[in-house]
Amino acid sequence: MADATSVLHVSPVIPVVTIDDPQHAVPVARALADGGIRIIELTLRTDSALTSLKLIANEVPDILVGAGTILTPVQADAAVAAGAQFLVSPGVTPALLGHMLSLDVPVLPGVATVGEVMAVLESGLEAMKFFPAGPAGGPAYLAAIGAPIPHVQFCPTGGISLATAPDYLRLPNVQCVGGSWLTPRAAVDAGDWHQITELARQAAGLGV
Repeated sequence: MADATSVLHVSPVIPVVTIDDPQHAVPVARALADGGIRIIELTLRTDSALTSLKLIANEVPDILVGAGTILTPVQADAAVAAGAQFLVSPGVTPALLGHMLSLDVPVLPGVATVGEVMAVLESGLEAMKFFPAGPAGGPAYLAAIGAPIPHVQFCPTGGISLATAPDYLRLPNVQCVGGSWLTPRAAVDAGDWHQITELARQAAGLGV
């Protein structure tokens, strides 16, 4: 249950979303779903994030909702209690990884080096988040990792756009990318759900 390989196959892009106002949570999720994106990583970067997560989990059942920016075991527990269906961390420590693995949801731990990839592999996971993708080396770095460790599948996140996503998606060890470009803050604040649906439709098209 802990390995998140199946999560990586839901969509070519996992939207990485930060929501300040919980009233926007359900409309954002529905707008993404209307555009063909059936997954969302909601970051725990705001005080109301857990409220937003719970609203999406309860009111938008056709979208897979996960919690991102998991930094502590306490956050992991709270996210699962609020309805998170998978957990994403920007990086991992042995204590955090061990605790997330004790929970009954898929886990996508963040890695940025070959040593970190090997450490996570020792826990039995073969699906990982590569973060921050751009600064950490981009597609060339992931291609290099794929030579000695071809069985690990990545979701690179950080500095990726609609234009650069194909550079990652063509790699055999990349199943999807994470991106915040699908939910621009200005569009969310303005309630421009049509724009978000259109951005989601473009992102979903990357998998065609």
